[in-house]
Amino acid sequence: MSNRMVCREASHAGSWYTASGRAGDEGCYIGWKSSVYIIKLTRIESSIYSCVLYLQLSFSSLGSQLNAQLEGWLSQAQSTAGPARAIIAPHAGYTYCGACAAHAYKQVDPSITRRVFILGPSHHVPLSRCALSPAEVYRTPLYDLRIDQKVYADLWKTGMFERMTLQTDEDEHSIEMHLPYTAKAMESYKDEFSIVPVLVGALSESKEQEYGKLLSKYLADPSNLFIISSDFCHWGQRFRYTYYDENQGEIYRSIEHLDKMGMGIIEQLDPVSFSNYLKKYHNTICGRHPIGVLLNAVAELKKNGLEMNFSFLNYAQSSQCRNWSDSSVSYAAGALVVH
Repeated sequence: MSNRMVCREASHAGSWYTASGRAGDEGCYIGWKSSVYIIKLTRIESSIYSCVLYLQLSFSSLGSQLNAQLEGWLSQAQSTAGPARAIIAPHAGYTYCGACAAHAYKQVDPSITRRVFILGPSHHVPLSRCALSPAEVYRTPLYDLRIDQKVYADLWKTGMFERMTLQTDEDEHSIEMHLPYTAKAMESYKDEFSIVPVLVGALSESKEQEYGKLLSKYLADPSNLFIISSDFCHWGQRFRYTYYDENQGEIYRSIEHLDKMGMGIIEQLDPVSFSNYLKKYHNTICGRHPIGVLLNAVAELKKNGLEMNFSFLNYAQSSQCRNWSDSSVSYAAGALVVH
């Protein structure tokens, strides 16, 4: 690493509202880059729509808007399961999942947290292992988040990690969407913690077990918090997934039943049962591999007699699907507590 500090701006994700209210825009990212406001619309059906809107808004004014919205969502959530050692929370546009994610972040205790691991799935590049960021600082509209270079060095020495390019890092939203919420949850101790972003590839079950074992020692430390980034079912023809159990009634109720079946298995903290569920139903849970790593880390700690429980606190859908032309993405928020 050179002496030049590498700062990575949250350049397209972290949206607290989306470019339109259409149900097909669950994946829109609206974000910030200095004083330029950038709107990017993702693929909708067979076309890619994109537009760039320049607004004369300062970085600080964007932060004020974002801060107010995060405060609003957090004020509506209850602290019931904390202090969390790990949380599962979504990574879509905040209009769709911001309120849901608040239920997970409400369980975070900043007074005991000194390091935040953020495990997000890779959406844009093929990756069979896990990767570390080339950046040293993540810049958000709230304040800068410092990457823990000591932990990074220790992880790098294992030979199990790749180094993602800065472009890959900037393109990926699964980690970035959690940066504003992390900053907000930790703001009372903003100078006393660091982050450890990890991009998780399409791991085999054995690889999930290996990474879970490696990271279990960090999960055992009460001063560490793990954020597992995942949306749940991506349903509709544009996602090439249209599972439907007519016994559940409307399509959206079938989706909810499917998701909650998986959520119940996650709450059992059984990585094998979760893998079997995915093999049977092929539910399009984009963070299935980060979840698998967490479940395997928990399984490793259970061998040493640690008692833990996981509970989901909120569930939401971007829209209610009633016919085959509809689409939706599901979101869930939960927390792992160590006793």
